[in-house]
Amino acid sequence: MSKSENGPVDSNRKLRIAYLSYRGKPHCGGQGVYTRHLTKALADLGHSVTVLSGQPYPEIDERVELVRLPSLDIFNDHFPMRKPRIWELKTKWDFLEVASFNTGNFSEPLSFSLRAWDYLKSRRDEFDLVHDNQCLGWGLALLQKKAGFPLLSTIHHPITVDRRLEIEHSRTLFESFSKRRWYAFTKMQTRVAKRMNRVMTVSESSKVDITADHKVDPNRIHVVPVGVDPELFAPVPGVERKSGMIVTTASADVAMKGLKYLLEAVAKLKTERDVELVIIGKPSEGGSSTDVIDELGLTDCVSWVHGVSDDRIVELYSEAQIAVVPSLYEGFSLPAIEAMSCGVPLVTTTGGALPEVAGPHDETCFQVPPGDSEALASMIGKVLDSSESRSRVGENGRQRVIENWSWHHTALRTVEQYHSLLAESKG
Repeated sequence: MSKSENGPVDSNRKLRIAYLSYRGKPHCGGQGVYTRHLTKALADLGHSVTVLSGQPYPEIDERVELVRLPSLDIFNDHFPMRKPRIWELKTKWDFLEVASFNTGNFSEPLSFSLRAWDYLKSRRDEFDLVHDNQCLGWGLALLQKKAGFPLLSTIHHPITVDRRLEIEHSRTLFESFSKRRWYAFTKMQTRVAKRMNRVMTVSESSKVDITADHKVDPNRIHVVPVGVDPELFAPVPGVERKSGMIVTTASADVAMKGLKYLLEAVAKLKTERDVELVIIGKPSEGGSSTDVIDELGLTDCVSWVHGVSDDRIVELYSEAQIAVVPSLYEGFSLPAIEAMSCGVPLVTTTGGALPEVAGPHDETCFQVPPGDSEALASMIGKVLDSSESRSRVGENGRQRVIENWSWHHTALRTVEQYHSLLAESKG
């Protein structure tokens, strides 16, 4: 037995968890990676986990049940922003999804939350609690208030931050208007977040931002950092680092990820030395990053890698001399700790939680201000020129990850939050 804020908690009790993920890309993007590893670690601890997800469906452990709640898949990789045909609309949630989409809004969080409500509303006896992964749709409020589910929501960071940055970096008035419509769902997320029994987030930085943007009482927000598997994400023996090779991850072609500034830095470095940038991610058709690559004449030294296994990603980190996280803001940054765990020296910005995650400058990482391509180019150049610094910081970075983050520890601390939530719901 342990104690929560409301008294004794049976920490040995095995729980039945309904875990909600409105989309779950397995290898790229925080939601899918978080879902895959956290639910596996929860199963390792003996808990029963059922994942409810829309497309793209996550890859999950065989011990974890997957319940598919298909959306209209409007935002799929092969034909994004497609117009669903009338014969595809089979439920009231389908009609709601397409109506929301037709107003220019990102429709998945709302429609998925209502599909989840529809599925779970008569299954209160089958689950002890519901864990939402950043959906924050109105269906969650119904699950909590009408169906009586104890409900915890993980908010990696408030999407209101993405909204601000995207609008600030709009190239035209029409693009700014479109971004405002697209991010209209964040108003719903703020209202739903304020209603949640308990909120879990991944860093102190995100806690501050959730309090400021979503107006959630900070006493209801609890920090549980995400993790990495340091045995999987480790230096690969026998793989030699390639001179001038830089690796970064771009889960989405959005301003917040700061890829534009890294591309500008690479263009500057290219005039001085041989460099190669490998981007782990898929380019967006007509996206701003591909335009910048063409404009800066980088097609011969920039490549994209997507749809590959974790083993291949680890191999890329082992081949690279430097990993870069150029984000303007991060609520945590899985790519940062994955790179550090592989022993590759990390150059990162000071945006959001990155200093909290990556540690001190010139000890466990190298830091530059966000949105400064000149500073980024200068730092990358210095690191490329110093094998001693690369070796020292790479080793220290891996040790920081081993000492602080693993999915096992994330799961243990998440279960503590589950038991505290259940104790509160009985109180």
